[in-house]
Amino acid sequence: MDAAVIVVGAGPAGLVLAGELRLAGVEVLVIERLVERTGESRGLGFTARTLEVFDQRGLLSRFGEIETSTQGHFGGIPLDFSLLEGTGKAAKTVPQSVTEEKLEEWATELGAVIRRGHELLSLDQDDDGVAVEVRGPDGVHTLRADYLVGCDGGRSAVRKAAGFDFPGTPATLEMFLADVKGLDLEPRMIGESLPGGMVMVGKLPGGVTRIIANEFGTPPRRRDTPPRYEEVADVWKRLTGTDISHGEPQWVSSFGDAARQVTEYRRGRVLLAGDAAHVHLPAGGQGMNTSVQDSVNLGWKLAAVVNGWAGPGLLDSYHSERHPVGERLLMNTRAQGMLLLSGPEVHPLREVLRELTAYEEVNRHLAAMVSGLEIGYDVGGGSHALLGRRMPHLALVGEHGGSSSTELLRPARGVLLDLDDNPRLRQRAAPWAARVDIVTAAPAAVPEGSALRGTSALLIRPDGHVAWAAPGSHHDLPMALTRWFGRPPVGRRV
Repeated sequence: MDAAVIVVGAGPAGLVLAGELRLAGVEVLVIERLVERTGESRGLGFTARTLEVFDQRGLLSRFGEIETSTQGHFGGIPLDFSLLEGTGKAAKTVPQSVTEEKLEEWATELGAVIRRGHELLSLDQDDDGVAVEVRGPDGVHTLRADYLVGCDGGRSAVRKAAGFDFPGTPATLEMFLADVKGLDLEPRMIGESLPGGMVMVGKLPGGVTRIIANEFGTPPRRRDTPPRYEEVADVWKRLTGTDISHGEPQWVSSFGDAARQVTEYRRGRVLLAGDAAHVHLPAGGQGMNTSVQDSVNLGWKLAAVVNGWAGPGLLDSYHSERHPVGERLLMNTRAQGMLLLSGPEVHPLREVLRELTAYEEVNRHLAAMVSGLEIGYDVGGGSHALLGRRMPHLALVGEHGGSSSTELLRPARGVLLDLDDNPRLRQRAAPWAARVDIVTAAPAAVPEGSALRGTSALLIRPDGHVAWAAPGSHHDLPMALTRWFGRPPVGRRV
């Protein structure tokens, strides 16, 4: 085998997956068609959930000082993210080029091998693994791995070669995006609807201004090269009356509102993550963030299979958990597209929605949807509000004094958090100590109204989601441990 896992694509999804696999000791090879990173900003910033995920892996410090905001929007309707429990913030000004640079540093430091200038030509899987034909600088050769994961974007070669179905709707319009120096425009971070279309303006580091524009009635085009900046400037002037032709473009692109999702995230030993599995209008910057979270969900499960201790169905849970997330992503981005990119006929709907978001519960619901904080998985049922949901940051005192639930997840292992100093509980979990960290600590403080109030213990998966809680889980602890972390190693008694 050339590697236990081959990942195709060195974007955020592929790099995060590579890092997650290496944290579990799995040999991983990343192949990337491009010879070097593009340097394009593309996805801009992190949602609240991605900030949490990166913090759980100790990655935030790599980005330096990050500007965050509690303000967001749904289809141009302002939202207040401070109403969400835990982090109510999103990062607004981290270009994807910086994200990819920092993630590549992390993954390679952990031991991932990245081969640039290598293009996948074909693949063939059998019961024992996957063979891929790759064209690189030294010609065409064949690589083999136990598993192959396509993280190679919306035009995924892996998806096509493996025969995944990719139903959905084609693009109906074209939008322009440009990062430009030398412009003095007022920020319009929430899309502004104008008589002829929609425009957005954001400020990036280094004196760069990001502009996005859609002129109503612009048909979609499949371009082989990026649009010329002159096209963007002409549209901008028609929509706003402002001449920006003097600007110095750093990057120009176009995109549409196609909405497609594969019917299955896994076919045998081939899996998909990120844009390879779902494409959509990039409303609210959710695409890159959902892709990162796909990889965090998949990484520990795939590593468990490769390392030989996964129980039946653990890898199948990647599809059953993330496919519904992708469905809701397509639903909410299509809804936002209708609000942002339709003419005056949608103004009454915008005003009704604007009135509804004045109610905290509506605001909280939409903010959780676009931030990734609403996600809950089926972990077996029970009455505890955190079951299947992400573990909020909890400062701890005791055995891990000065630590937190976030820091406990840095090694990407399971965590049994005993908040009530229960020796019997720890004894029952001891057979899984090779895969789960057993920690005794007390909360430093629990906010009023938090789902953590009255909680005596939590089993947290490596991806930060709660798999079992006491009191309130239907399953007992050994059953939950077996489901998510396999049977105990031979010789360890339950």
